[in-house]
Amino acid sequence: MTKLKSQINVKGTNFQENKNKLEVDLKLTREAVDFAMNGGGHKLNERHQKRGKMLPRHRVSKLLDPGSSFLEIGLTASYNMYDNACPSGGIITGVGQIHGIDVMVICNDSTVKGGTYYPITVKKHLRAQEVALENKLPCIYLVDSGGANLPNQDEVFADREHFGRIFFNQANMSSKSIPQIAVVMGSCTAGGAYVPAMSDETIIVKNQGTIFLAGPPLVKAATGELTNAENLGGGEVHTKISGVADYLADNDEHALAIARQCVKNLNIKKKNENLSNFELPLYDPQELLGIVPADNKTSYDVKEIIMRIFDGSEFDEFKHNFGKTLVTGFAKLKGQTCGVIANNGVLFSDSALKGTHFISLCSQRKIPLIFLQNITGFMVGENAEHGGIAKNGAKLVNAVATSKVPKITLLIGGSFGAGNYGMCGRAFAPRFLWTWPCSRISVMGGEQAASVLAQLKKNNTLKNNGEWNKKIEDKFKQPILEQFNNQSHPLYASARMWDDGIIDPTKTRDILAASIKVTMNHSIEETKFGIFRM
Repeated sequence: MTKLKSQINVKGTNFQENKNKLEVDLKLTREAVDFAMNGGGHKLNERHQKRGKMLPRHRVSKLLDPGSSFLEIGLTASYNMYDNACPSGGIITGVGQIHGIDVMVICNDSTVKGGTYYPITVKKHLRAQEVALENKLPCIYLVDSGGANLPNQDEVFADREHFGRIFFNQANMSSKSIPQIAVVMGSCTAGGAYVPAMSDETIIVKNQGTIFLAGPPLVKAATGELTNAENLGGGEVHTKISGVADYLADNDEHALAIARQCVKNLNIKKKNENLSNFELPLYDPQELLGIVPADNKTSYDVKEIIMRIFDGSEFDEFKHNFGKTLVTGFAKLKGQTCGVIANNGVLFSDSALKGTHFISLCSQRKIPLIFLQNITGFMVGENAEHGGIAKNGAKLVNAVATSKVPKITLLIGGSFGAGNYGMCGRAFAPRFLWTWPCSRISVMGGEQAASVLAQLKKNNTLKNNGEWNKKIEDKFKQPILEQFNNQSHPLYASARMWDDGIIDPTKTRDILAASIKVTMNHSIEETKFGIFRM
């Protein structure tokens, strides 16, 4: 492979200015992460522990292999939503290892509103199941939840992607032989009772875990029967009488040990990975902090990013002299061959065709794709339209949508308009989508949106003989700019699960490599492309 050579002056003024700007964004992200990691806060965490329970994040770490990594999904979900009453969406999700086997962990955080499901909680749970389905990962549910958050019932109950979809997914995962293990460590009420009931194996903690379709108050209201939680659906009931649970654990730690034992007995053959021999990048990943310009309208060479992520800073570029605003080529990431598609400017017809050609190569060879997205969109104007930008852009979109190879997307800058689609945005189902703190995402940039709307307003005002001047225009534009600046921020996007998480740029190599590793748990399907308009 060809070794890349950096042209960046890491001691220069521009580099330091870029780094300072990105570190401001990083600081905001770290504040959001600290808030998410604290769950329901000190008081509720303390109450949780006084009941003899492990804290949710302690449960996850105790479940996984000591010292192993945890690829967390949706850490800053719901940040600045619901008056910040639902840190991290009230649920912890991510991929970890048990006895060296990759598993999806879905852990309710009962320190947050009793582990009840807000709309974002449902969305995050469904996203975790989607990752498990796509990558054939065993799913471990650490259940401690009061079910749906009743004040939000109209947003969590009745629709296609609401609470019921969790159980729909469980049934379909089971039909595809994807193992599911539930550990009932607290309340498991109403629809939530189906999580353990639909799992392959279920563990329940004695005198702590409960499973029932209706709790004692609702039972009394419905039937007049007087009962208590333990007699209605405690561990003894479900392991000795109903058969809803299979193992009775003495406490949280014992339950997690049984769960590990269940995974060990799945008879999943670990892949023989011979990917330990690889070169580190020639350039320090810490330098990624100073490469992206502080002014996001300033262009830069995306190969400066590539050489600080991939093995040996080596990159075999494909079609170097054609469609130069899109960089495509082959590289290795911790020994795994990948196809890389990265933006170096707006997408023209030739760059769209180049991307389509490259995706077809990787699809035929079953090579996973990594998209590095920094895109203002496809080119517009008479020349572009006459040159077929719509049909050529459609070819790229078609190829991205239908290719069956694993796709990982990282937003390293702008993600605007249809460029988001052509570069495998969320709607195009990449296996994972990560974002840098300096990224921005919206239908278009704030300045463009404000200008378009201002022009329409101006035309309408003048048509009706109204007054229009620069002062009026600036006043009209200001709230639009503020709206777009707020809504395009990665914390806004990540809070709504438009991505799988905001990552520190210096950790990019590790996170992308872990993501690729997860996607290689099963064979890659043959790709059948749709019709390409010629």
